Amino acid sequence: MWLTNLRLSLILLVICGLVYPLAMTGISGVIMPAKASGSLITDASGKVLGSELIGQSFTDPKYFSGRISSIENNAAGSGSNNYAPSNPALIERTQKDLAAFLQANPGVKQEDIPADLLTNSGSGLDPHISPQAAQVQVERIAKARNLDTAKLRKLIEEQTEGRSLGVFGEPRVNVLKLNLALDQLG
Repeated sequence: MWLTNLRLSLILLVICGLVYPLAMTGISGVIMPAKASGSLITDASGKVLGSELIGQSFTDPKYFSGRISSIENNAAGSGSNNYAPSNPALIERTQKDLAAFLQANPGVKQEDIPADLLTNSGSGLDPHISPQAAQVQVERIAKARNLDTAKLRKLIEEQTEGRSLGVFGEPRVNVLKLNLALDQLG
C-alpha cells in the first residue's frame, strides 16, 4: 500500500513540479515572448536597462522620477508598509519626501504635486506615474538638459498610455520608457 502511495507521489511530483511548469514556460515563450522574458528593455548592444513592469529608481535631476518605494524597487521584497494615514512614520516620510521634491523642483507649489509622487503603490513596484506627475517635473528636466519645455510636454503626451481596454485604470506613463525616450531627445 505505501509503495503505491510513494509511486503516485513521485509521478505527481514529476508532472506537477517539472512537466507542467516547463510546458507552461515553453507555451508562454511562444505565445507572448515579451511578457515571458519579464518585459526586459535592452539597449542596442543587448545590455539590460530594466524591466518595464518594475519601477526603477531615478535620482539624477536629468530624469523623470517615479513613485516612492518603501522597498527600493526590489521585486524580491514587494509590498508596501501599508501604514494608516494617521501613522506618524508615514506622516514623517511623506513630509521628508515632499521637502526633497520641492527642493529638487524649485518653482513647484506643494498643491501642484500629484499624490502618486508622494505615495507607494500597493506592491511598491509600480513603474507608472500619472501624466500630471510627469508634467510637474518638466521645468527641472528642461533646465538640467537645456531642452525646450514644449518638447518635453509633447514627449510625455506620446508616452502616455490610455486606460486598459478603454475603461480600466487611469492614463499613465511608464517612467523607464519615458526616460529612455528622453535620452533619445538629447
